[in-house]
Amino acid sequence: MSVPDNGEPPAGLELTTAEWGMWQAFRNGSTHDLRTRNPLYDDPNGGHPWGPDRSVRARVIALLLLSGPAAQPGRVASLKLTGAYITGTLDLSGGTVEPYVELQGCRFERQVLLPECRFSTLRLVSCSIPRLEGARLATEGDLHLPRCTVRNGIRLTDAHIGTDLLLNQLTVHKDRKGRALAADGLTIAQDLQAEMIEAFGEISMRGAQIGVSLSLRGSRLRNPYGRWALNAPQLTVERTLYMTAAGLSSSPFTTGSTPPYGITNTPMRGTRMQRFECEGGVRLDDGRFGDAVDFYQARFVLEADQEVSLRRIQTPELRFLGERPARGRVVLSGARIVNLVDKSTSWPGPGGLSMAGFSYETLIPRGHFPLARRLEWVAAATPEYAPEPYEQLSNALRACGEDAEARQVLLAKQRRRRETLPPAGKAWGYLQDWTVAYGYKPGRATVWMAVLWACGALLFARHPPGELKHGESPHWNAALYALDLLLPVIDLGQDSYWKPEGRYQWAAAMLIVLGWILATTVAAGASRLLRRS
Repeated sequence: MSVPDNGEPPAGLELTTAEWGMWQAFRNGSTHDLRTRNPLYDDPNGGHPWGPDRSVRARVIALLLLSGPAAQPGRVASLKLTGAYITGTLDLSGGTVEPYVELQGCRFERQVLLPECRFSTLRLVSCSIPRLEGARLATEGDLHLPRCTVRNGIRLTDAHIGTDLLLNQLTVHKDRKGRALAADGLTIAQDLQAEMIEAFGEISMRGAQIGVSLSLRGSRLRNPYGRWALNAPQLTVERTLYMTAAGLSSSPFTTGSTPPYGITNTPMRGTRMQRFECEGGVRLDDGRFGDAVDFYQARFVLEADQEVSLRRIQTPELRFLGERPARGRVVLSGARIVNLVDKSTSWPGPGGLSMAGFSYETLIPRGHFPLARRLEWVAAATPEYAPEPYEQLSNALRACGEDAEARQVLLAKQRRRRETLPPAGKAWGYLQDWTVAYGYKPGRATVWMAVLWACGALLFARHPPGELKHGESPHWNAALYALDLLLPVIDLGQDSYWKPEGRYQWAAAMLIVLGWILATTVAAGASRLLRRS
């Protein structure tokens, strides 16, 4: 059906009063408002019926957008429709829509079909929509769906948004496959704002690419139907992923009709905070985040078999500052982080944390996070002994100049390893720990050597041994003799000329054995220090 050059509706198309007003408003770029100005009757999600005086047919809207009349002189054609009941299925599949489109407070009778459609800018604000189908949709500008309610899911698979995708305060329910938002392969040139949304079903964003930031501030994701509430492996965000709290204001001046549609800067007063909350697993495996991943005040409600999975993610900063999950697991295996900003009260306990191969360079704790709690954090992630988490923590502490704490971590690693050894190895480990703390406290060896030397010198001063060969022995010196027994390898020219007997022979042998033990443990500790250097 073609539109005549004079801008009138095509012959045979009879327009209702509401449609005629919309047709004329399209030509002059004005807004056609069909509201009653009664909030109860104007609510697109309310139970009040909307009669013929507010109804426009979807096929008339499609005619305007795909083959609409020319604009009046000096005007720009655009579809701006408020408070309309759109009957039938709005099907623009594969079409190219050049006019600007903004529908506010509208109620759709049936689904909206936009697959492979091209728009300049599309804004649906505070609308009630059964389903939005937009696979491979492309826009030169924005796609906005703030405060909309979508009852059977949104599909934006492989869609390309030229600037921003705005979903703030959206309410969306699952489709037949259990997905509230199917956006695998989605590409957005700038921001994806999905603040304070309510999603009932899986949000799937596998392989999506966000040109600037992705904000889920204050949102509530719930998926009791499957494993993942947010399923976004291989997600790329050039700046920051926010799963943090958002400010809520009761001010009547935050319900504007132009972008950002009620999402404003947090006011100083009259505001409460709504945290990000997720009931179901989160999967961000193999994601790339240019600035940070921020979980400040986030709350994860997981079942025993669900995870917050951050396997192999890469980001300069991870802000793990949310509420400790009561169940499920947090998995950081293979993740590569520069700055780890965390709180001791955010991490799950034993069995709830896995971080094999997790690497980070700098620890930035928020609040009280002593080394003892940090060692508990490592132990919680390693139900079976693994050296890597201890070595990673030691390297991070040493990089911050905390050499003493770094040595304590490596000592804790040796003690944890000792529990995996056979009885003989455990006994040797306990001896090394008791004497010189596996070489990480070499000062202990000096004390033990001094004590043994003093005891030996006192013993042999009172009970000097006999000469091995009469007339060939050097001048007797009990202190040098005891020191010669204690120091392996080094010969002070004493012990080979004297022959202790009886219990004093056993005492001399004990000094030699203890000297070797102390020297061996000190040498082992020194070698570890040299390797770390």
